[in-house]
Amino acid sequence: MSTARFIKCVTVGDGAVGKTCMLISYTSNTFPTDYVPTVFDNFSANVVVDGSTVNLGLWDTAGQEDYNRLRPLSYRGADVFLLAFSLLSRASYENISKKWIPELRHYAPTVPIVLVGTKLDLREDRQYLIDHPGATPITTTQGEELKKAIGAVVYIECSSKTQQNVKAVFDAAIKVVLQPPKPKKKRKKNRTCESNPSRAAISIVLSFVFDGGLKFKQL
Repeated sequence: MSTARFIKCVTVGDGAVGKTCMLISYTSNTFPTDYVPTVFDNFSANVVVDGSTVNLGLWDTAGQEDYNRLRPLSYRGADVFLLAFSLLSRASYENISKKWIPELRHYAPTVPIVLVGTKLDLREDRQYLIDHPGATPITTTQGEELKKAIGAVVYIECSSKTQQNVKAVFDAAIKVVLQPPKPKKKRKKNRTCESNPSRAAISIVLSFVFDGGLKFKQL
């Protein structure tokens, strides 16, 4: 019997953007109503993919500055990062480029990133927007632009409260590791032979379904 492949998935992002809620929603189908910074214990999920079992390890991290020295210890051995920001917080959106990408590229430059916009249910919540007149929600287009700017593999918006797209976030993380995107080939520029203008050097550039059950166990 072959050993299941282990995939280490680490969540990263500002404090209070919903990283822990997303993990709890995914593993227990519940939504914590009170904010308690990083109370999610590390879990492993046995995920069956096309008849093969993948052991998905889930790591939570604290986004507060007090943990700047301890947090990178969780990055060691990571296979994929879930880099999260709140769709209701422009500061957390801007910190993706200002703080988190520099940190991740310093400690784990080759690990792929899944960009996640959280609290999707509140972006269209009229009552929330009335109660928070200063809120400037992040649009899907802005999220896609950020994905391209930082070189993330995929961008997904989700709601831990309604569980909309929560499973899709982790499905994407698994697929990124099992089926990594092929690096883009650089297009070669045509060069003209200076010694013979009539001849030119021509360069030709040649250019899962995820279906399975989840079983969780505490590490």
